[in-house]
Amino acid sequence: MSGLYPLKFKPIFKDKIWGGNKIHTVFGMDYAPLPNCGEAWVLSGYGEEISTVSNGFLAGNQLDELIEIYMGDLVGEAIFDEYETKFPLLVKILNSSDWLSIQVHPDDKLAESRHNETGKTEMWYIADAEPGSELISGFKKELNADEYLSHLGNGNLKEIMNFEKVKKGDVFFIPAGRVHALGPGLLLFEIQQTSDRTYRIYDFDRVDDKGNPRQLHTELALDAIDFTRYSKYRTDYKPAFNITVPVVESRYFNTSIIHFGTPVVKDYSGLDSFVILQCAEGKCRIGYEGGDETLQAGEVILIPAIMEKIEIVPLPECKILEVYYPPK
Repeated sequence: MSGLYPLKFKPIFKDKIWGGNKIHTVFGMDYAPLPNCGEAWVLSGYGEEISTVSNGFLAGNQLDELIEIYMGDLVGEAIFDEYETKFPLLVKILNSSDWLSIQVHPDDKLAESRHNETGKTEMWYIADAEPGSELISGFKKELNADEYLSHLGNGNLKEIMNFEKVKKGDVFFIPAGRVHALGPGLLLFEIQQTSDRTYRIYDFDRVDDKGNPRQLHTELALDAIDFTRYSKYRTDYKPAFNITVPVVESRYFNTSIIHFGTPVVKDYSGLDSFVILQCAEGKCRIGYEGGDETLQAGEVILIPAIMEKIEIVPLPECKILEVYYPPK
């Protein structure tokens, strides 16, 4: 072994105009002195917002520093060859007390040409939803750019949006190009490419604390939007107990849900990828050669690529998201 072990990190907290308090009340995270917390970046290698290790002898080191030292042992050989010291995924917890702006993210090609960075494909796992909560994902009718701009200019964009009622446990995959927005009363985990590039389309006529409307990106968004109407926007899966349930498979990340009440042994020897475990409910112990770490609701742990086997022991029951970078 290289001395690596399952790594935990200090969250990076962000107050938002639409943020709430459930990241504290549900997950017990202390984001003081912020007035609210719309986003907790629980695993990040983006820009200046680099996660810092909070456990073990590597505590205090930043994620990019560790990738530079441990390279493929930490992230996987092929991943290091492609991304070098940039960690390819960004994991957040979001809590919305109001509507987020209706927005869209560019794909890799557009983001590279405009911003010299990757695009932003993401997924949401709904950890908690107040009664009546909803979100927007995609359009409810086929459109072209002119029809879209007409609705936008007339102030009736919401008439063409696809609204979805949301409940705990729902999953939505949001590929780059899909127009989307979160509504109030939601607490969720977001797994995404390492990008924060957002084109804001409509902001519900809000103003900031100085009375100014937030910037919109009408022209930039136009080339990014996928105007296709899809038959389904929610990701279907069949929940099961004591079984690993695959939920999302994409070119950027694969995600499964593990809801379990008995110990689970995981063999990752064939992956050539790090594995992210994010605890959605309950508590568990991660056992590995050389020690163990606890993981509780809201926390994330990074399993190094070189670590082939772990045992996950529920205390006494647990639900986790298991995420890894898929082979090319």
